[in-house]
Amino acid sequence: MDAEQIDQVRRFNRTVTERVGVLHDRYLGRDRPIGEARLLWEIGARGQDLRRLRERLGLDSGYVSRLLRALEADGLVAVEPHPEDRRVRTVRLTGAGRAERALLDERSDELAGSLLQPLNDAQRTRLVAAMAEVDRLLTAATVTLVAVDPDHPDAQSCLRSYFTELQESFDSGFDPAQSLLPDAGGLRPPGGLFLVARVHGEPVGCAGLKLLPGSPAEVKRMWVSPEARGLGLGRRFLAELETLAARHGRTLLRLDTNKALDAAIGLYHSCGFEEVPAFNDEPYAHHWFEKRIEQA
Repeated sequence: MDAEQIDQVRRFNRTVTERVGVLHDRYLGRDRPIGEARLLWEIGARGQDLRRLRERLGLDSGYVSRLLRALEADGLVAVEPHPEDRRVRTVRLTGAGRAERALLDERSDELAGSLLQPLNDAQRTRLVAAMAEVDRLLTAATVTLVAVDPDHPDAQSCLRSYFTELQESFDSGFDPAQSLLPDAGGLRPPGGLFLVARVHGEPVGCAGLKLLPGSPAEVKRMWVSPEARGLGLGRRFLAELETLAARHGRTLLRLDTNKALDAAIGLYHSCGFEEVPAFNDEPYAHHWFEKRIEQA
């Protein structure tokens, strides 16, 4: 990695932490550090499952427990078993917690305004646009790709959303039972594998790799949620599947797609796939692609 880029990232981090006040124990003028304040914000009006909360913030359970104990001692939160599953712990704001969160929200608006106020209109526009770009790129950097069983709840959630989108996009609709892969269970080892992309612990995309003996590897069921598009996740999925296919001894990676999926077709071209004659009789396919890959 470029040393100058590393230096610039560190300089940016120092500027931001100083400017937004995270170095102070009394964040936004309240009697608590930023960790406790952020936890109050993330718990929100509806409360949270503690496991999801930890994943959302990327914090270990011990640290979250210490923050919650401090907030409980101040009467701002209540930690309770989930009413439908007592093994799951949840946290909710008390009345005092909701009032504190509202005040933090107000102070946060004031802080944001103080960052923009000294600038002229053109500078404000540039700063806000730059912040949006930084937010998008940092979010992209937090995406994780994890191999899961196709029956995993996150995998099933992605597949349901994917099928719904295809049903709405294809002229003929879409029924997975009529496709060449009626059951994503065919993408579990040894006949394949299935990846789920997560952001802050939430599933935002999926992709499968078919690995039949003596056959080229084949990309199946690749989908990215609308909220995560623009993060380069489709390109990342393809690169990871290519690496995994090579690791399994394949030298050719194939996929097929529907004519309605213009963005996907453009992605495949840009990632080095070449359009070829049909290599299967998938009823929903109009285009077939291949890419030669080097073994790992």
